[in-house]
Amino acid sequence: MTDIIIGIDAGTSVIKSIAFDLQGNQLDSATVKNEYALLDGGGAEQSLQQTWDKTAHTLRALSEKIDDLPDRVAAVAVTGQGDGTWLIDKHGEAVNNALLWLDARAAGIAETISASASNRRRFELTGTGLNACQQGPQLRWLKQHRAEAFSNASYAFHCKDWLYFKLTGDIATDPSEGIFSFGDFRTRAYSPEVIDSLGLQAHRNLLPEMIEGTQVTGSLHADAARACGLRHGTPVVLGYVDVVCTALGSGLYATAGERGCSIVGSTGMHMKLVREAEHINLNEDCTGYTMCMPVPGVWAQMQSNMSATLNIDWLLDLITSLLGDFDADISRAQVLAQLDNWVGSAAPAGLIYQPYISEAGERGPFIDTNARAGFVGLSTHHRIAEVSRAVFEGLAMAARDCYLAMGSLPAEITLSGGASRSQQLMNIISAGIEANVQTITREEAGAAGAAMMAAVAIGHYGTMDDCVSQWVDPLMDDLIKPQRELVAAYRELYPAYAGAHRAMQPVWRTLADMRTLADRTLADRHL
Repeated sequence: MTDIIIGIDAGTSVIKSIAFDLQGNQLDSATVKNEYALLDGGGAEQSLQQTWDKTAHTLRALSEKIDDLPDRVAAVAVTGQGDGTWLIDKHGEAVNNALLWLDARAAGIAETISASASNRRRFELTGTGLNACQQGPQLRWLKQHRAEAFSNASYAFHCKDWLYFKLTGDIATDPSEGIFSFGDFRTRAYSPEVIDSLGLQAHRNLLPEMIEGTQVTGSLHADAARACGLRHGTPVVLGYVDVVCTALGSGLYATAGERGCSIVGSTGMHMKLVREAEHINLNEDCTGYTMCMPVPGVWAQMQSNMSATLNIDWLLDLITSLLGDFDADISRAQVLAQLDNWVGSAAPAGLIYQPYISEAGERGPFIDTNARAGFVGLSTHHRIAEVSRAVFEGLAMAARDCYLAMGSLPAEITLSGGASRSQQLMNIISAGIEANVQTITREEAGAAGAAMMAAVAIGHYGTMDDCVSQWVDPLMDDLIKPQRELVAAYRELYPAYAGAHRAMQPVWRTLADMRTLADRTLADRHL
């Protein structure tokens, strides 16, 4: 009896394999940490072989937890971290470590393309702004700086494509990543015009065929079956990119109407469901993403903050390191538990915090690799409570910034990621974007979204609507309505927040130039 679907979600630092029954109930899970290297000059790389080995490990570990798992698996579906470049040669071997979405080394290339006369047309076709983490600029960077690896490459994968290849031996990518990088969102096909605008027309052969995971299944080949402890021939589904699968599993796709979804995790992804291509808002700044949903004629329009809860991580690390310097025996978990109390005790809108803590800068709703975090309005009476609240409010203002860049604030959103574990943060985000907020009780939305695609692919559900009605709708919590007094405060705060990041851009550029000069001086001293 085949009564289980496994969803694999291969994140940057954690890989998960989750077992669901055919009705969408989570049965068990196996998780393993993955590692990546941060390199000088803004590099971020990960081993392809290590990522596959760890994925196979999670599947073997799941077999140890669930009786007769190999014979019960109806399908395996895989999703994973987005953007980045995972190159393989003609033998299917890695030619280079993968460049991750965190990698900023192609920033100059992205800026040059974005400033070109053809960029507006590229944006109108893809519906997606260009930044350093995407495969187009990264391929150009690899051609310039890793010439031997680039010349040996036969295909350019994303993370999930690599894992699908290792599971099935099939060369493929999906419409979500293929189209926002190289295609036309209206036709759901590669666009020669886009590829040409990226300067990659001579390397079109690197791009795999796009397949629709709700309609096409691969088959687990013998070597992968042995490595994973599963049955040879098990159907395998290539899911959409993790952010789309997470949105699907979190409730962005409703059987009727349009809603928003914010995934507030390490990064912040803010999405609006769009059912008509002409309703996609192509802003003047050429920013954001437009990604296909695994439903015909439906898209998710997105704006993404480079850093979301990474700002909270920074705050927690700062506090615990300071306490540690004075031998205070307080753990990071204890500080995290206190954070909501501090935030709740502080008055709203007392400070502005710009949450651009990532060394890769910001990508939504504006693109600036030099952007950095900062407080505006600090004075002697501000304490840890006010600073903590400002960090939370900065995330809400960033979400509002992103939704407005897509045209308007949504009336209702689903919220997932780390934000859903903090009542204070949920209330602040709800008021910041003036929307009713709903969370889902499902913990592993990304793996669930991939598994939902598999449930349709194997024919257990006739349509995605049928699947959503059983896998998602019953798990939605009650709506949280925005608090009026907070809405008024954040309406007044937002223009100052947006004005601050516009005014800071020349300052960020100067600081970046100073960092570059300091690095060169240090390098000269070592010669």
